[in-house]
Formats: sequence, C-alpha cells, structure tokens
Amino acid sequence: MALTESKMLELGTKAPDFTLYDTVSGKNISLSDIRSDKATVIMFLCNHCPYVIHVNPELVRLAKAYQQKGVRFVGISSNDVNKYPQDGPVEMKKLAERVGYPFPYLYDESQEVARAYDAACTPDFYVFDGQLRLAYRGRLDGSRPGNNTPLTGEDLRSALDALLAGKPAPDKQYPSAGCNIKWK
Repeated sequence: MALTESKMLELGTKAPDFTLYDTVSGKNISLSDIRSDKATVIMFLCNHCPYVIHVNPELVRLAKAYQQKGVRFVGISSNDVNKYPQDGPVEMKKLAERVGYPFPYLYDESQEVARAYDAACTPDFYVFDGQLRLAYRGRLDGSRPGNNTPLTGEDLRSALDALLAGKPAPDKQYPSAGCNIKWK
C-alpha cells in the first residue's frame, strides 16, 4: 500500500461531465442527474483500499447529514478490475449495501472520468459549488489508518459549511492521501 497524495486540481475548474454505470441502482447516471445547486461532492473510492475502508463510516455519516441540507454525493471507482477484481461492479454493489452508502457508487471502467478529474488516489474528494466550479479538493480530515486521529470529516465539513453559508471554501486545503488509482 503505497501512500499517494491527490494532485490538487485548480480551484474554479468546471466539473468534467460524465455518464457512468451506478452499481447500486443498475442505471447509468450523469453529472446532471446528481448535481446540486448548493454543492456536489465527487469522491474517488474503491473497495479494497485500507484508506477508504478507514473513512467509510465517516463518509456515510457526513453524506447523510449534508444530504439533508441539499448537498449531493457520488462515489466513483476507477480501478483496473482485471488486476483488482474486488473493485468490480458486483463487489462495489455489495460493499455499498453493506456499509450503507447513501449515494450512487459509479463504475468508471474506461478510467476516463478519473483522468478528467486528475484523480490520483483513493479516497480523493472534490467539492463543486452550485455552478459546478471546484471550490474544494483535498482530504476528509487528518485521520489515517493507524495514526489514532479520530474520524471527524472536519476538512470536508468546513468546506461544505462555507459553501452552504455563501462563503468561499477555506484557503488552506490539504491533499487527500491513500492508495494510488490502479491504472490499466
């Protein structure tokens, strides 16, 4: 498990459009289907990464809390399933149901969406404002497997709170860190 940091896409970048297969509902979902006029959180996740496994409980809590405020969430897995079959669509659906993801969990088979977002690791978080301009990219919080820092989601929560209050996201944004995306 090589620790990889996110690449920190430039703030203000327009969200690249996509249409991907939702492993939970069995339907294709596009960005326009899930976007919010308040904030849209796009997360690059996967099933096997210990960093994602570590943050899953807080992802579920945070998404449930902020969905009530009009924020929309989506998870995307872009890993090469030939080398990592546990990250394939059938297993994605099982994981989403087991951990209780309250958001679509999309499969990026071609990896084109991960490349369009310049995603580098799992988990990798992107928050877009109501105009789909990037307002935050970075970590959930400072917790990592084994560092004994509690999961709070404080960095992502601060960015969402600012957007919901009509303010800019915090200036200081730390990169996310986790397993590298498994490219083909």
